[in-house]
Amino acid sequence: MKRPRIELDFARKRPRVNRLGAALLAVGVVGAILVLVDYQNVAAQSAGLEMRLAATGPDLSGAKPDKATERAAADAGAAVAELATPWSVLLQELELASADSKGSVSVLAVEPDREKRQVRVLAEARSLPIALAYVERLQKSHALRYPMLQSHEVQEKDPERPVRFEIAADWRLP
Repeated sequence: MKRPRIELDFARKRPRVNRLGAALLAVGVVGAILVLVDYQNVAAQSAGLEMRLAATGPDLSGAKPDKATERAAADAGAAVAELATPWSVLLQELELASADSKGSVSVLAVEPDREKRQVRVLAEARSLPIALAYVERLQKSHALRYPMLQSHEVQEKDPERPVRFEIAADWRLP
């Protein structure tokens, strides 16, 4: 049985550029040129709009705003900060913790304080161990830091005698 001969030729010259590589290079260069031309057009439009705006609008750089304008700007800034606060993350964590309790905990109120990054949660559970389990579940939350049971009270007037409790926590903003 004769083995086939293996020929190794490490010194043979390969063509440096094949047709596919040259075509891809050409497509890339054409794409880069198109992007550069588009950028220059947008920059020219932007400069033209800025010149038109400067020509039509009054120069407010030296004027002092009145009290009403300052108050409106402060209110607008507060509204923007309020809208930018990620409420959904906090509420989703509270809903998940309630779902994990199999409906044994009802959240009655949520009082966030955005400036202090704190939140107070008022909830009601069927028993104190369930309330403590809820607090323990919130301690595993990614949105809350250091959730602690602030107070609890058994509702004596209710025939089921639920436990109303309050939780305070620091709130993590992304």
